[in-house]
Amino acid sequence: MTTDNNILFSFLQIHFVLLLSRQGKVRLTKWYSPYSQKERSKVIRELSGMILTRGPKLCNFVEWKGFKVVYKRYASLYFCMCINQQDNELEILEIIQYFVETLDRYFGSVCELDLIFHFHKAYYILDEILIAGELQESSKKAIHRIIDAQDLLVDEAKERANSISAIMARVAE
Repeated sequence: MTTDNNILFSFLQIHFVLLLSRQGKVRLTKWYSPYSQKERSKVIRELSGMILTRGPKLCNFVEWKGFKVVYKRYASLYFCMCINQQDNELEILEIIQYFVETLDRYFGSVCELDLIFHFHKAYYILDEILIAGELQESSKKAIHRIIDAQDLLVDEAKERANSISAIMARVAE
């Protein structure tokens, strides 16, 4: 959008992403703004207390320390993202939905245990969607192709490692 030769940019800045269980356990965190470890613990404690106690009929936006926290509950998980006051919370709800749909496709109906036992995959998927707190890729097809290619590379590396181990075992005999 241009106005009188001034270019206006609308950058959506996500400060952090939290995935919390209904019991308040942290299942995934990604920090895009600098927070010390002590500050991170305090943020998680404050927000989990605030979000987990809200009724299901209340809106999914919470004002917190000059920011907005947008969250959405899916089964036993709360997906939370912190943005600036002036940012569009509906856009964040769409990003959360996009992330959940991508996780669902990968894990086949994602659940809390998937995030516990395959957290590295959840982080990888999040990193393909968001970089530095900004939406990186909005095409589901592109994300799925990238994830499938990554899985193929991992499988090939495992096969090579297994064949090298087999060769080493034969040599050692």
